[in-house]
Amino acid sequence: MTVKVIQRDGVNVFQVNGEINISTSPELRKSFETQPSKKIVVDLEKVSYIDSSGLATLVEILKKTKMQGGSLGLSGLSEKVRSLFEITKLDKLFSIHPTLDAAVEKVR
Repeated sequence: MTVKVIQRDGVNVFQVNGEINISTSPELRKSFETQPSKKIVVDLEKVSYIDSSGLATLVEILKKTKMQGGSLGLSGLSEKVRSLFEITKLDKLFSIHPTLDAAVEKVR
């Protein structure tokens, strides 16, 4: 898994590529800790798989962001990843958008 951080209209966009699982979740968490922001979009377009530890990491990041008065959006979820969010009811917790542009617009 790789994480690239770019700035877009004052929003930190975390572009994740690969699988988010038990072995890569700590790396993802560290990426957010080294690039703190109140406006975050996690672009999951190139994520093929997320396990329960990956979901827990995203929930943790969402909680921290909200506690700091910020907002976090997700974009580009594949059908497989989106169905996982729906099954776990996390689609009700997260602000999920079909495109990166839509997510950045909402989080700004």
